[in-house]
Amino acid sequence: MMNESKIRKYMEDENIDAFYIAKRVNIRFASGWTGDDSYMLLTKDKQFFFTDPRYTEQAEIEIPDYDIINWRLPGRTVGDSVADVVKAEGIKTVAFEDDYMTYDMYHDFKTKLDANLIQAGNVIDRMRVVKSPKEIEYLTIACDIACRAFRRILKDIKVGATEKELAAKLSLYMVEEGADTQPYGNILISGATTSLLHGIPSKKAVEYGDFVLMDFGCQYNGYMSDMTRTVVVGKATPKQKEVYDYVRQSLEAAEGIMKAGVNCKDVYPESIKPLKGTEYTPLTYNKIGHSIGLFVHETPYLAEEYDDVLEANTVVTIEPGIYIPNWGGVRIEDQVVLTDDGYINMIDIPHDLIEL
Repeated sequence: MMNESKIRKYMEDENIDAFYIAKRVNIRFASGWTGDDSYMLLTKDKQFFFTDPRYTEQAEIEIPDYDIINWRLPGRTVGDSVADVVKAEGIKTVAFEDDYMTYDMYHDFKTKLDANLIQAGNVIDRMRVVKSPKEIEYLTIACDIACRAFRRILKDIKVGATEKELAAKLSLYMVEEGADTQPYGNILISGATTSLLHGIPSKKAVEYGDFVLMDFGCQYNGYMSDMTRTVVVGKATPKQKEVYDYVRQSLEAAEGIMKAGVNCKDVYPESIKPLKGTEYTPLTYNKIGHSIGLFVHETPYLAEEYDDVLEANTVVTIEPGIYIPNWGGVRIEDQVVLTDDGYINMIDIPHDLIEL
């Protein structure tokens, strides 16, 4: 599943001698490397990997076809090591991720590399949008793991349990169900704080009548799942049912237009059609989804400012919500893979309101 060939095709088309990669997810996409402290330089026929002594043995195992270079020597920088390769290989042009490289590193490269630096930010990110069958398999497994963990956490959501306790259990369940042991920041919040789009779990105890909003996921072989479900502890009030039902209608309206060829900018307007004439339209958020893969929030986003037509085998989340300050909120999120005539939902948890 390594993708050096895609990057080399870009280099050939743009007449570039080498591509320097520092963004961790792009390094994994290109090479399969899973560790930290990693930098890559691809040339037309060679590949160089720069790391430090903590990872050299791992690199020799995971990416044996790379020249492994320990850059972390006294008085040396990554730029020094890259400059040595540039000189030895006669490289004249080097593409780099200008959307990621720090000014300090850019200045170091500009000073030490005898080569032209070519801005190529977001180039590899765009290569990652359309997923291979193997990537879709990993993403599907990550969603299956999250769904199994969701079913397990329901028994723990009860009056008196704290948000932090429940969030920790949810992460544990995902690892026990087969996730990578590199969890990202899952959201599990309750009561009035569910109106916070990215609220942080606290010591607050769940109370009877609370909404509990869980926006969470995991990694499987590096590939991510992302889903949201909102449940009620006890019996839902009429207003809770109304808000929840509007969000469910919004999700299903958005999913009704999802297929290859849909434009990102059209999804949010479709999602709010069920809310027309209600008080809730201003209480929505216009970025209601995103691409997902090796990183949880990949571009493009499902938002009106993204004029991007999505292709088959793109995996996106769809997550409309209604957020009422000082009262609470509801979000429901699915993760889907687009096909030529529709989509396949990777999340098998129904959209019905669950009362615990």
